[in-house]
Amino acid sequence: MKPHHQFPRTSRWLHWTMAVMILAMLFIGVGMVASVSEYDNLVSIHKPLGMIILVLAAVRLLNRIFNPAPPLPVTLARWQRTAAYLSHLVLYVLMFALPLVGWAMLSAAAFPVKLYNSIYLSPILPHSVSLYATLRQIHSLLAYLLFAVVLVHIAAAIMHLLIYRDGVFDSMAPWRIGKKHATRNQAKIN
Repeated sequence: MKPHHQFPRTSRWLHWTMAVMILAMLFIGVGMVASVSEYDNLVSIHKPLGMIILVLAAVRLLNRIFNPAPPLPVTLARWQRTAAYLSHLVLYVLMFALPLVGWAMLSAAAFPVKLYNSIYLSPILPHSVSLYATLRQIHSLLAYLLFAVVLVHIAAAIMHLLIYRDGVFDSMAPWRIGKKHATRNQAKIN
């Protein structure tokens, strides 16, 4: 049986960079709901960061097409493979959906999406108060779903790191797998 392989450096960089950004966005979103005094400051970070996540999601998807994930260990049960596939699919959908719904929501409210200084995004929907209200609810529901999926993703990563010790966590770890570490994992599998 061969040792579990690591994702390419670009894939790992995109994963960890976006992980930090997405966690920041979730906490900024909570702060926006909970704080009246800091709302404007948080929104001024939330909008451009959302667009950066959207662009990086497209880059990440292209990277994933050209650099597929290493195969999962054969020791994983079928339901775990299915859960891994579906959770990653949901994460990718949400990385696109949340920024697009947010942009559409702001467009429907006739709020400008300021990226930096005098750089604004064009509206993607016409002004409509009812559409804004609907999209705001959808944006909130998608954010809660993202939060739940991220928690499950983190829990699964910790399970692979501490309990299964099957190399799945190491495949996305920001560090390189050394020969000694890979050999130790191989010995455990055999």
